Amino acid sequence: MSDYKVLHVDSDSFGDFCVLDDGDYRVLSFGDNDEQSKMNKASPHVPQHTYVQAMLSVLLFTQPKSVIILGLGGGALVHSLRHVDAAIKITAVELRQRVIEVAKRFFQLPLSKKITLIHQDANQFLAQAEHKKVDVIFADIYSNKGVDKQQLTDVFIGQTKQLLKADGFLVLNCWKEHSRDIQLRDTLYHHFTYVYACLTGGGNWVIYATNGLGNFTEATNKQALQSLSQKLDTNISRVLTRFGPWQ
Repeated sequence: MSDYKVLHVDSDSFGDFCVLDDGDYRVLSFGDNDEQSKMNKASPHVPQHTYVQAMLSVLLFTQPKSVIILGLGGGALVHSLRHVDAAIKITAVELRQRVIEVAKRFFQLPLSKKITLIHQDANQFLAQAEHKKVDVIFADIYSNKGVDKQQLTDVFIGQTKQLLKADGFLVLNCWKEHSRDIQLRDTLYHHFTYVYACLTGGGNWVIYATNGLGNFTEATNKQALQSLSQKLDTNISRVLTRFGPWQ
């Protein structure tokens, strides 16, 4: 990341973070050599990281009218979802107020009546269960120490289920090592009938869980893949090469 210039340095009670820029791309970093979010300034809707591309692959299986994003970061998911369908109602929950401010100031975060930003701990937000049920919950809670451990608990997964419609999807971003976490797998199957996952080239283990029928065959439907790839200006089939049921 040596070609990047430091554009902005910030800190709060959770630690330091900075915004980097190399002319074409802007990066939100929570630590050394860490890319929390990355954006192409000319086309913010194009998901840069393979884990974001994998998380957005849920759009093959469902056409959501409403979503909750737990962990805003630079707003990559918000940009992409809004580009695919501007009518989707998006609620993004972010623990750090300074991160919300930076996403607005440096990452062209779209502002619209359809987008609600909430400054709150995702675990508290879920425990209150006051939000209307949604079609998809994206859980991407990371710090400079890695995946938030809460995101892997029975309580967290159970609470997300409570806020999902009957055929809704939980999309969980984890790391490669979690693919061997049998307890996590069993917890997901305790709450959901279908649990699929894919291992991204970037070393993330992205999970899709639902109690609906879930059109998982769309992951191999060339037409569906081509359509979503065109909308996102990125090759979605590339991140789904190792996609299948978590057994």
